[in-house]
Amino acid sequence: MARPFVLLFLLSLISIFPSKISPESPADLVADLLALQQRSPSGVIRLDDHTIRRFLLGPPTPRPYSLLIFFDATQLHDKPELRLPQLRSEFALVASSFIKNNRGQASETQLFFCDVEFKESQTSFGLFGVNALPHIRVVLPHVRKLADSDSMDQVDFSRLAEGISDFVGAKAKLSVGPIERPPPISKTQMMILVLILLVSAPFVVKRVLEGDTLLHEPKMWLAGAVFVYFFSVSGTMHNIIRNMPMFIADRSDPSKLVFFYQGSGMQLGVEGFAVGFLYTIVGVLLALVTHVLIYARNANLQRAGMFVAMLVSIWAVRKHRAKPQKLARDSAAIVMLIMIVVLDTFFPPQPPSSSARRS
Repeated sequence: MARPFVLLFLLSLISIFPSKISPESPADLVADLLALQQRSPSGVIRLDDHTIRRFLLGPPTPRPYSLLIFFDATQLHDKPELRLPQLRSEFALVASSFIKNNRGQASETQLFFCDVEFKESQTSFGLFGVNALPHIRVVLPHVRKLADSDSMDQVDFSRLAEGISDFVGAKAKLSVGPIERPPPISKTQMMILVLILLVSAPFVVKRVLEGDTLLHEPKMWLAGAVFVYFFSVSGTMHNIIRNMPMFIADRSDPSKLVFFYQGSGMQLGVEGFAVGFLYTIVGVLLALVTHVLIYARNANLQRAGMFVAMLVSIWAVRKHRAKPQKLARDSAAIVMLIMIVVLDTFFPPQPPSSSARRS
C-alpha cells in the first residue's frame, strides 16, 4: 500500500520543480543572454563557472549563438607588458560597436561578448586550457569541447579593437561594423582650447611680425629636419596606423618581453626606434661629409673622415637583423656609400674659394 503513495509523492515533486529536470529551451537562453547584455554598461557579460555550464555545456549543439570570451585576471593588471586593462577596454569598445551596428538584425542574437575573471572561474580557465594572458576565445555553435574553440593569435592583440573585430569576422563570420571610439577631448575641453587660442592670437601675431619666434631660429629648422628624417626611416607612421605596441609578451614565457618580432610583416615600436636611430646616424654622417668635411684643406683628412663615415654607416645598417621590408633601405644606404667613395676617387672635393666664402 505504501508504493502508490511513494509514486504519488514523486509525481508531485516533478510537477512542482519541472525546470530542474527539463532542459532550458534555446529561446530562453538567448533571452537570458540579451537580458544580461542589457544590464552591462558596455554590453560585455560577466561569466562564471555556473553560467559557462549553463550556456555552453548544458544546451545541445549546435547552439543558436556564439560567445566571444575575454579571459581576465585582476591580479595581473599591474603588469604593463600584458596591457590587460587596455585590451579589456578595447574588447568592450568592440562589444558596444557590434551591439549598435547589429541592433534589429538577425546577427544581434548570434554573438555575445563575455569576460571571465580568473579568481571567480578557475575551473573554466582549465576547461578552456588557458594558461597565459591576454587570451580571447570564440565558442562557435557547433563546439562541444571548450578546449577545441578558436583562440585569437597573439599578434592580433597589437591591433587592439581592429584586431578583435577582424578575428570575429574570420571565425564567427559576422561583421562588427565601424568601431566608434570616444572623442579624444570633450566639448568642454574644446571650448577652453578655442578660448585660449582667441586670447593668445594677438600676442602670437605680434611675435610673428617682429620675427621673434622659434620659426625664425635656424637651429629649430635643423632639429625639425632631423626629426622628420627619423620619423620617416623608423616606421613610425606604420606603428601609428596599425596601433603597434612598443613590445609584446613572449607566448612561451609571459614574464619575458619581446622587443624585436621574429618574422616578417610586423615591426614593434622599440624596434622601429632602434632602426630609426641607426639610420639617423647614417643621415647625419652624410650631412657632415657633404657640408662640413669639404671645408678641410687636407685631402687626406677628407678621405679619412669619409672612410670613417662609411665604416660607421655600414655598421649602422647592418646592426639590426635583416627583414624583407628593410632590404630596400639597406641596399639604398650601401649604394649611397659606394657612390660617395666613387665620387671621392674620381672627383676629389675642393674647399670653396676665399671669394665665395667672403660672399
